[in-house]
Amino acid sequence: MKFFLLLSAIGFCWAQYAPHTESGRTSIVHLFEWRWVDIALECERYLAPKGFGGVQVGIVRDCRLVGLLDLALEKDYVRSTIANYLNRLIDIGVAGFRIDASKHMWPGDMKAILDQLNNLNTNWFPAGSKPFIYQEVIDLGSEPIKSSEYYENGRVTEFKYGAKLGTVIRKWDGEKMAYLKNWGEGWGFMPSDRALVFVDNHDNQRGHGAGGASILSFWEPRLYKMAVGFMLAHPYGFTRVMSSYRWSRYFENGQDVNDWIGPPNVNGVTKEVTINADTTCGNDWVCEHRWRQIRNMVMFRNVVDGQSFTNWWDNGNNQVAFGRGNKGFIVFNNDDS
Repeated sequence: MKFFLLLSAIGFCWAQYAPHTESGRTSIVHLFEWRWVDIALECERYLAPKGFGGVQVGIVRDCRLVGLLDLALEKDYVRSTIANYLNRLIDIGVAGFRIDASKHMWPGDMKAILDQLNNLNTNWFPAGSKPFIYQEVIDLGSEPIKSSEYYENGRVTEFKYGAKLGTVIRKWDGEKMAYLKNWGEGWGFMPSDRALVFVDNHDNQRGHGAGGASILSFWEPRLYKMAVGFMLAHPYGFTRVMSSYRWSRYFENGQDVNDWIGPPNVNGVTKEVTINADTTCGNDWVCEHRWRQIRNMVMFRNVVDGQSFTNWWDNGNNQVAFGRGNKGFIVFNNDDS
């Protein structure tokens, strides 16, 4: 099982579905493989001032937690292990976690783990509240394990989101941005208040996991900025921005044989995330969250939070525009002229 822990940039309140970020903050960012010291610096120097609500960090693995919940002794182990994880992290602002749910456990097992966690909340969480939880369930529509089985526990990753948006932005299969007028549940996605959405993640940007070749990433910056901008402008789901590193790609038979490469390093020691004069990152850290267009769209989403989706316009092809109440309006041109 994998716990992806959320380190808050400003501070989270505890809740099961709504992250209750600091007022006016509506997105989190995954600082993939960053060093703890660089995460701490980034929270203070950039993420908090630029309106981000939280950070997805870290991986903690413990396979003994899986499938052992029916034994009283192992329930104690689960309880003590989760307590140990949180004891170490609660003081630095951890406000929730992500569990790689469908790969390792049935919804009932998942719920049992969360019950163990809730038994611990007397001293940590406000009365009657729960930690913000989102679960990784890969459900593109044909899998035997369904996202809906996990709604009771918390939010769920909506993998169809990035796969279908990538297909539209690439203009594959006859798709057009004009078709995005009913984006969200109208495209067969889960309910908005249960969805954690993203354009790409650390797996599918490498061709792993779900989504296939349609997934957009930093390697295609113009299309990627448009896709992330649309995600942040549109009201559907709770949004997560990706922040990546570069690696030396080498393709054989259409497959990147270097897709396993870890973060920038010297002799296995992860490099510092350096900041250039233009505020971009150095040392092969991509830092998409610092790209001007993405940073500004995080702010846009904060400003229009809670506003309705209004005044859709399209040219029947790949020019579209829409409003968010009386707070914002945005235009996309993905035509060739």
